[in-house]
Amino acid sequence: MDLQQMRFVLAVAETANFTRAAERCHVVQSALSHQVARLEKELGARLFERTSRRVRLTAAGEAFLPAARQAVEAAERARAEVAAATGEIRGRLAVGSIPTVAAVDLPVVLRDYRLRYPQVRIGLRTGSSERLIEQVRDGGLDVAFLGVPPGFRPRGVRDRELAHGRHVAVVAPGHPLATEREVDLRLLAGEVFVDFVAGSAARAQSDEAFAAAGLRREVAFEVSGVELMARMVRHGLGIALLPAAFAAELHGLRSVAVTNGPVRVERLVWSRFTPSPAAAAFLALLDGGTPPPAA
Repeated sequence: MDLQQMRFVLAVAETANFTRAAERCHVVQSALSHQVARLEKELGARLFERTSRRVRLTAAGEAFLPAARQAVEAAERARAEVAAATGEIRGRLAVGSIPTVAAVDLPVVLRDYRLRYPQVRIGLRTGSSERLIEQVRDGGLDVAFLGVPPGFRPRGVRDRELAHGRHVAVVAPGHPLATEREVDLRLLAGEVFVDFVAGSAARAQSDEAFAAAGLRREVAFEVSGVELMARMVRHGLGIALLPAAFAAELHGLRSVAVTNGPVRVERLVWSRFTPSPAAAAFLALLDGGTPPPAA
């Protein structure tokens, strides 16, 4: 077997379609199908179940996929290391971020990075802090931006604090609190809330603040995305607690300071192993040009 065959298998697995996989790999479908069939013959097992409606991995395919991905990534890493030794940064950079990151202007950072290192392929995924930590730990992401409660330290990765920030109450323009300059948690406890899913790091800051004050509140609407949360607040279904820096960018809503309100810490995490040249360059850019210390 060779790396090209492994790339073809990965493309088919990720697209669940031989035609789209061939387009992604810039080859004709017949060539891709032939190479996958050759690999299956060599392995003595079918990697895909093919029907007129869909393509899916067999048990053998599921077993083959992780090792194939590691082999392809190792080859790409080797090429990137050689290029870095000659002064060229190339390869892949996978960045993860919570949707409400405010410590950095992420689009600007990614733009600057791409201008500086045009040979690097950049990818971005958003998600919850818990999921992002897991993906960095497993190698699916190089770096990630988190939002967590004070005192929270992610395990199995390296990390540093980026910023502290207080939450504000986000309300619709016609809400009775919209004209207030500041409110306390006791007043907010009587409101209906739109918040993130219970148990998530994004929710924990608010839950901990109310618990510390000996207060209970009603979270009637649990959502996973900020856009839906903002729409629900805008329509008067409830109020939300969000980081002040992020809330300031929400159009058509009012932000009200909260006495003794929730505090969020934004952290940057990356692999505890030596970062790839592309990841090291990204960390150095965030650090103002100083590469992170080796693990």
